[in-house]
Amino acid sequence: MSTSPHIEIAGRKIGADQPPYVICELSGNHNGSLHRALAMIDAAAATGCDAIKIQTYTADTITLDVDRPEFRITGGLWDGRSLHELYQEAQTPYEWHAALFARAAERGVTLFSSPFDETAVDLLGGLGAPAYKIASFEAVDLPLIRYAAAKGKPLIISTGMANLAEIEAARAAALDGGAAGVVLLHCVSSYPADLADANVRTVADMATRFDSPVGLSDHTHGSAASVAAIAMGASVIEKHFTLARADGGPDAAFSLEPAEFTSLVRDCKDAWTALGRAHYDLLGSERANRQFRRSLYITADVRAGEPLTRANVRSVRPGNGLPPAHLDEVLGRPAARDLARGEPLAWDMLA
Repeated sequence: MSTSPHIEIAGRKIGADQPPYVICELSGNHNGSLHRALAMIDAAAATGCDAIKIQTYTADTITLDVDRPEFRITGGLWDGRSLHELYQEAQTPYEWHAALFARAAERGVTLFSSPFDETAVDLLGGLGAPAYKIASFEAVDLPLIRYAAAKGKPLIISTGMANLAEIEAARAAALDGGAAGVVLLHCVSSYPADLADANVRTVADMATRFDSPVGLSDHTHGSAASVAAIAMGASVIEKHFTLARADGGPDAAFSLEPAEFTSLVRDCKDAWTALGRAHYDLLGSERANRQFRRSLYITADVRAGEPLTRANVRSVRPGNGLPPAHLDEVLGRPAARDLARGEPLAWDMLA
């Protein structure tokens, strides 16, 4: 029986011996429209994802409306924008949450969120959120982690920018605070992240260091990093989603469209299935083809008493004769009877 660590979210068991848990991150790609946010839940549910995630904050709970250089972004997708301005655009209003949770329930898909302060944790708790996601930038906010953990639900923690000591501190705060298990997601907090920076081998390393399920929060273009992470032992994949990149949105540039996300879900689950187990046994599906392996056959007529040579015996398909490993043993041996071209070689055919 597997001893790999597990958690459960809404009755779904998550661990290395389970199919990957794929989270569809809506983020701020609703573009300020509740109608679009609801349509995104419909489209996300149709991809076959295991869960949909939103973000719960206001511009004022996540930052300050202050005109200082450190409150302004330099470089990347959001170059020149103030934090408050960006979050004002990207926030999912608190008054939308009940409708979003209701729509996800109607579609039969799990919905939870990333809280960014205690008011967000309380709101989500009141809506019955089955888990909490701690974003990379909040992984060092141990009071927030402890507050969310006290709700007794699992916590999924992204580890972008965090060193090993910070990851362990966040995990310990969650477990000591009462969380029903922790998942740690390797993450590169760059938007978008370059494939060369993805370093998904970190997923496998995290699995050896921490007694928790591990996964990947993927900000790269495409799905290659996510599928590679499955091969490295990822139990959870999180990827951003949009109805159409052309529609714009804070995270649209590195988000997958519905058809792409459907492929991501399929490819991740297929990759996990393909991993199987390490073994060297003959599979049932191979058994019928075993007869077509190579073996020793008579390739020219041989009279009784004549020796076998490379001119009249060699390794060919199918596999009804002696194994090719015996070729040197049979060369030079006389035929016990007349041998016809096309006969599989057997020991009783040799004198």
